[in-house]
Amino acid sequence: MTTTPVVRVLGDLAHAGSHVSAVACDCPPPRVLADRPDGTVVRRGSVVAKAHAPDTDRPDLADRLALAAAPLLAGILLPPLPVPAPRQDPQTAAHPAPGVPPTVHLGVTPDGRPVSLWPHGEPVDPSDPEAAPWAEAGTLLARLHRTSSPHRLPPMRGPAKAARAVARMRAALPGAPDTAPVLAAWRGLPAWARDEAPATGPRAGFVCHGDLHLGQLVRHPAPHGPWLLIDVDDAGLGDPAWDLARPAAWYAAGLLAPEVWLRFLDAYRAAGGPAVRAEGDPWPDLDVAARALTVQTAALAFAKSAAEGRSPDEVEQMMIDACVRIASLPPELTPELSS
Repeated sequence: MTTTPVVRVLGDLAHAGSHVSAVACDCPPPRVLADRPDGTVVRRGSVVAKAHAPDTDRPDLADRLALAAAPLLAGILLPPLPVPAPRQDPQTAAHPAPGVPPTVHLGVTPDGRPVSLWPHGEPVDPSDPEAAPWAEAGTLLARLHRTSSPHRLPPMRGPAKAARAVARMRAALPGAPDTAPVLAAWRGLPAWARDEAPATGPRAGFVCHGDLHLGQLVRHPAPHGPWLLIDVDDAGLGDPAWDLARPAAWYAAGLLAPEVWLRFLDAYRAAGGPAVRAEGDPWPDLDVAARALTVQTAALAFAKSAAEGRSPDEVEQMMIDACVRIASLPPELTPELSS
């Protein structure tokens, strides 16, 4: 593995966070868990360090970290760890949100990216789909959505990520006829779901995760502790239906078995989740967000396959086909989209 300056800094911060005092140790070298434009994640010892995207709004990130650290969210969100003081980013440290514990800080990489530290948690095992914690995810989301924000929070970034995915597809395949159904499905969404207007109404002010999938759950303490939600980069106030939208879209496209979808949905309802009605058909509450996540996934499928010089694979094509069906529906069958 090539150790870049960013990986070295993250490894050093994670290592420092793993030890109370500077003592000799036989800790393993840094391990890169993810390296994408929107985040580099490195583990060393019992601590994980994350360098956030270069264009991250640091005051918003500070507020999101404060949310994860808030006592009200204990047992729901994995709390961040303090960054050693010499690595603090003074610009961000000077923006305390009400209720922010003084030990929660942001560090900074040599290229200016904000850094946060987290305890290591055991992720979902992709080789054991039967053990996937769908019910636990539903319960955690319901508890999150029922929690009042302890301080100021920015808008949930789900619609912004969907808009970014569509822009990425357009840039990768300008004018490509195959993308027309995806764009048509996108145009059929209301402005708030396209990140062209703020969400309004009684469903706009819930605390949301913003990017829910099984990769956002870990057991902590590892490896057998309770499941917790991680990654608050997109968290904020918004429509809680967005957090149910990805599994709903997968279910509608045929990628998620009905019994798994119901396990997730039933657990969410049993915990009092406000995103859907307590009984009956949940789709009127989920329709807009599920369509938006379908478009987002299909747009990313086109962008990634184009970048890799290949055709969309079977799973990607299923989401693209779902956009074809969405785009072909008459307006009278999509009343929610006119609002």
